[in-house]
Amino acid sequence: MKTTPFSDLTALMRTGDIEAARVRIDREHPADIGSMINDLDPKEGWAVLELLTLDRQAETFGYLDHDVQVGLATVAPRAKLAAIVVQMNADERADLYNELADDQREALMPALVQAEREDIRKLAAYEEGTAGAIMTSDYATLTPDLTATEALTKLRREAPDKETIYRAYVVDDERKLIGSVRLQDIITAPARATVVDVMQTNTLAVNVDDDQEDVARKIGRYDVLALPVLDAEGRIVGIVTHDDALDVLEEETTDDFHRVGTVTNLSGRVGEATIWMLYRARIVWLVLLVFGNIFSGAGIAYFEDTITAYVSLVFFLPLLIDSGGNAGSQSATLMVRALATGDVRLSDWGSMIGRELMVALGLGLTMAFAVSFIGVYRGGPEIAMVVASSMILIVVVGSIIGMSLPFVLSRFNLDPATASAPLVTSIADASGVLIYFTIATTFLPFPG
Repeated sequence: MKTTPFSDLTALMRTGDIEAARVRIDREHPADIGSMINDLDPKEGWAVLELLTLDRQAETFGYLDHDVQVGLATVAPRAKLAAIVVQMNADERADLYNELADDQREALMPALVQAEREDIRKLAAYEEGTAGAIMTSDYATLTPDLTATEALTKLRREAPDKETIYRAYVVDDERKLIGSVRLQDIITAPARATVVDVMQTNTLAVNVDDDQEDVARKIGRYDVLALPVLDAEGRIVGIVTHDDALDVLEEETTDDFHRVGTVTNLSGRVGEATIWMLYRARIVWLVLLVFGNIFSGAGIAYFEDTITAYVSLVFFLPLLIDSGGNAGSQSATLMVRALATGDVRLSDWGSMIGRELMVALGLGLTMAFAVSFIGVYRGGPEIAMVVASSMILIVVVGSIIGMSLPFVLSRFNLDPATASAPLVTSIADASGVLIYFTIATTFLPFPG
């Protein structure tokens, strides 16, 4: 019988010992409890969630997968669900609202107070993929005229409802951002010093319409806990916290890995994906690449006479075209990552191609030297010369294709991650076939 870290908890619940189950689950972190609930059906998950106190329910709810949250919303009593939603972070409330069906929204919203309903609708209205879509409205603000003592009193009073108070944002009467102040600076300031005396005026901020991935990278680059989000008039409307930035980068990295494998439109966890979902996510590119590989077959058919005259050439065909595809995939992977992180820009293509050419030439020469010995053994010096020279050119061409394709896609506002290993390999394979047999046809003598 398979055991899990929560097997004893499951056993306690099945025997009806709810108090013992409650004591047992109180030892676990909400993230671990969320992982457990993710693997249960909605009714079982709700039974586990009800073992927790309200604040722990809200914290655990934030760690659940979106589809699991929606499932729990279908079985939870409206009043109890509303109580959890009230305790959740503002951005998590908005995310849940966006995932619910219309009838679920209509059932939930009347159970919330007016201010919470307006906050949810405001946050949920921002376009997906922007800073507004991932920001929270649970942030601390101060006015510049407050003394250090008054500021501490205000932060102490508001702290339970804010996601972070380590940095408060200083605003004027129109809520326009004029600076920020660290909690540490307020604590160590003289009691009669004002916020304007200790605040920093060069506060880094982002616009509500900025791309969420760019915002997440800024948080990492400048090593800050959060970034304020401003509207078009410079008014602060929310903050993006470091944990939300991590979620964005994880999601984007997952998407990039899927695209590198030409897997599209696969949402959620792979372990829970249905056969149809996995099939649909992979079939489009595989079919397209099948037709792309027809060019390789056509190239082989075109050089049928050469192959008939020198059958030993076929032995080296997989080796050569795979080498070109592998070299191209390496180059593409490096460029996709460099473009994604901003390490390389579109304007760098000219300088990058020169360097890639030299690297590819070195790789090709080394690989040609290694394979030439096999060429001599299998077909003699003439075959070895054709194989070695083909190896050099195929590796160089494959590398240039792999390096350039992400730039081309970026130039046309397409995701460079689409320049994936299978796509680069298919193009490099067709090129490799043409290069190999063209060199062979040109330099090998044909029987009279």
